[in-house]
Amino acid sequence: MNLQELTTLASHGEILELELLSLQGGVYIARVRLAEGLLTLMDERAQPLRLRSVTHLRELLPLAPPFPCVLVQQCAHDEMCGVRNGAVEALRIGFSLTAPW
Repeated sequence: MNLQELTTLASHGEILELELLSLQGGVYIARVRLAEGLLTLMDERAQPLRLRSVTHLRELLPLAPPFPCVLVQQCAHDEMCGVRNGAVEALRIGFSLTAPW
């Protein structure tokens, strides 16, 4: 899925959620949840689009209608040290595509 397809699906209300996944090295990728499943946001070379931040995503989608978005971060410390009892879950923080200011 590319940015134009994302905007079109958002305008039709078909996006259930966008997950902005934090990866090592300060890179983010976006996955879009539709009724049919998850799709990764791709660049013009058909590679996962590498984003720098939530702000970068906002800059790429200035005209997209609102839809639910979450920032997903893994807890690397818990994964490395095995501190927690039970499953290690990702931290999920909701955000909006509209700038907070």
